[in-house]
Amino acid sequence: AYRWGEDGIAGLTDRYETLVCAPAFWNGRDPILKERYFGLTSSQGNHGEDVKDYYFYLDATPTHSYARMLYKYAQGEYPYNWIVEENRNRGSKGYEFELIDTGLFDENKYFDIFIEHAKAGPDDIVIKIEAHNRGAQDADLWVLPHLWFRNTWGWTVPAGPEPKIEAGPSGKSFMSLLADDSSGHSPKNLPFEWKLGQRYLYGPPGAELLFTDNETNAPRVFGPNVQSRKPHVKDAFHRYLVNGEKDAINPAGHGTKATLSYRLRIAAGSSQSITLRLTNEKLADPLGDAEKIVATRKAEADEFYKSVHPAKATPDECLIQRQAFAGLMWSKMIYLFDVALWMDGDNPNAPPPERRKHGRNRIWRHLNSMRILSMPDKWEYPWFAAWDLAFHCVTIALIDPAFAKDNLWFLLFEQFQHISGQIPAYEWEFSDLNPPVHAWACWKVYETEKERTGTGDRAFLERCFHKLLINFAWWVNKVDSQGNNVFEGGFLGLDNITVVDRSEKLPDGAVLEQSDGTGWMGFFCICMMKMALELSKENPTYEGLATKFFQHFIYIGNAMKNMGSRNYSLWDEEDGFFYDILRYPSGHYHKFRVRSAVGLIPLYAVEVLVDEEQRARPRFLQDMDWFVNNRQALVGQACYKSVLDGKPVHILSIVDEHKLSRILERLKDPEEFYGDYGIRSLSKFHKKHPFTFGSGRVSYEPAEEEVKLKGGNSNWRGPLWFPTNYLLIEALAKLETAHPHMKELQGVARDIAERMIAIFRRDAKTGKRPVFGGQEKFQNDPNWRDNILFYEHFHGDEGCGIGANHQTGWTALVASMIDDWRK
Repeated sequence: AYRWGEDGIAGLTDRYETLVCAPAFWNGRDPILKERYFGLTSSQGNHGEDVKDYYFYLDATPTHSYARMLYKYAQGEYPYNWIVEENRNRGSKGYEFELIDTGLFDENKYFDIFIEHAKAGPDDIVIKIEAHNRGAQDADLWVLPHLWFRNTWGWTVPAGPEPKIEAGPSGKSFMSLLADDSSGHSPKNLPFEWKLGQRYLYGPPGAELLFTDNETNAPRVFGPNVQSRKPHVKDAFHRYLVNGEKDAINPAGHGTKATLSYRLRIAAGSSQSITLRLTNEKLADPLGDAEKIVATRKAEADEFYKSVHPAKATPDECLIQRQAFAGLMWSKMIYLFDVALWMDGDNPNAPPPERRKHGRNRIWRHLNSMRILSMPDKWEYPWFAAWDLAFHCVTIALIDPAFAKDNLWFLLFEQFQHISGQIPAYEWEFSDLNPPVHAWACWKVYETEKERTGTGDRAFLERCFHKLLINFAWWVNKVDSQGNNVFEGGFLGLDNITVVDRSEKLPDGAVLEQSDGTGWMGFFCICMMKMALELSKENPTYEGLATKFFQHFIYIGNAMKNMGSRNYSLWDEEDGFFYDILRYPSGHYHKFRVRSAVGLIPLYAVEVLVDEEQRARPRFLQDMDWFVNNRQALVGQACYKSVLDGKPVHILSIVDEHKLSRILERLKDPEEFYGDYGIRSLSKFHKKHPFTFGSGRVSYEPAEEEVKLKGGNSNWRGPLWFPTNYLLIEALAKLETAHPHMKELQGVARDIAERMIAIFRRDAKTGKRPVFGGQEKFQNDPNWRDNILFYEHFHGDEGCGIGANHQTGWTALVASMIDDWRK
């Protein structure tokens, strides 16, 4: 990780991560200089990887003209060993052992450290660090704003030229560091020579200047017999401050890593601040107007978000929405990954193990990223995930459609999309199968921009459509092995909701025919059809493609209910639900009667086509009518003619009115899917009636599960998830359009949205936010209760957050829900 990337608290960097600027902190007691957040590896955490620091993204504009975050730093010794051992000892049972559970924040013995970025210009950024002592006693805090160059020179043979950081100009009211890469080594793999040039980090006088090199401490990492390349290495400031090793820093006063070290004595209940400025200009009075710049950018951010928040949103909902947006903006990263270089190695004297070339991602050698991408979070998941990214972009489009469109296009770009048409899933295994939601996201972002600006980006839509055609063909050829339009899939995002590992080949030639996989593909068809119809407004050629996706949708809808000559169907009339089916080569089959999100996903595939609107597409309308009239046995109820508001329409839906009514019986039942805070991923029915198959067992567990499958957790067996709920809300609203006499559908859609929003909203009676569960400090302390964590998923009964607690990513869909239901 540290050869190709860097991390830091509230860090910022240039486009190609040449130079990084981030603060570090020390309280005089912590055994580790706090340069980055601390967390547990998958084997240490009792529910997988888990960050154990408290930080909150409070604000950020799309242009990063202004950004603000909060880091809570305890004044006592950080209990690293206790955190590791307690979580390990808990095994898979119970909740995670959090930092707040150690008592470290009792009696308010901590610092609230607010970090603000405010741009004076594209290359001129004011950084304000304000530390509040919340305790009852005076306390020391070291604040160390760092500058360092990413090491692009140490892995070449011979080593390349190095950039340099040294003391910069100083005056009565300031001092500085000067970073210069003009003689340094250009970042690897760029198709051009890249130089950042000179950058000044100005700060107030009184700091101790410390220098070292951004080089690995080789004996510490590789063993005592391995010598470091340089005498001064990257952990020098920790060793100098915490361990008292005075010779750890470079006495020559230069290096590739440097800091301005400030020691503050902060009185009880008061605060102190340090204002810095990172710029490419040599300024005579760099800090003179800094406070004004911060105030101006903050005021502009307030004005911008006033135009974003919907008219009927409460102040608390505006706060939730703004912090959700902030998390997405703060979680942008430059994602550096050249797979071919990873496979072959970048140092001929130290090649990687041969097995790397034959392991995961071996067919993705073309993937080469130096893109700014939206991450699920920057600690546990500091890489893109394809279906996560789709949901990120839908929310990002509300404030920055250009960035949303770029991110969706990147995964379809030649350096990402496989020549076969597959979209890379995520770094762990690009070949895994994620739900095919990319077309939906492209369409949704297009629609959002068109609604807000009056103009849709047709070029974006057309560009993505062409690449999605290849992706659709890959899905059909890859995961429909029998050619019957029933999809076998794999991971599909619901990786552990059933009794078998859906990513692995099953023994004896068995195949898992999936209701969700097939439902997702019907949804994919609907989205592609809508894109083709939109593009046909200017180019009638696309009418033929719209017809193609209409017909393919019909085949999929028919396959889910009628398996041809077989004596089974994914639909179960007795239970009124869709199930997966395990099919054997002999023709025998086993129906997995697990009532889960798997059986709800077919609801997503629905669309209403108003005939009058299709008059401008005569070929498509003619072909659709011919198909409906002449293939009635095939079409069934997947498409039928109706009249809505006096207008003839064609209704496309995998579920007809009968099946919809049956599914709704379970969906609306509090003892099945209908939780107080949204739709559960597994029916509560299975709490008393577990499903077993062989050695596999599925039972309802509303929080983290004890049975481990792919990914470490089995976290789709009861918890609430925002992406599946968001798509369900959309589908129910559309289904009421298709069935206007089913008046409850719109109400159910609204009610689910309200329950999901209520996870974060402070309750009017209790003043508590369900997301925080029983954590009293989060619920009651005024310095905690309005700082929101956007967890990965949520307790199926209580709504409290579980999973990765900073995975703003798709949980930021709450901002979209607020936008949808508060206009």
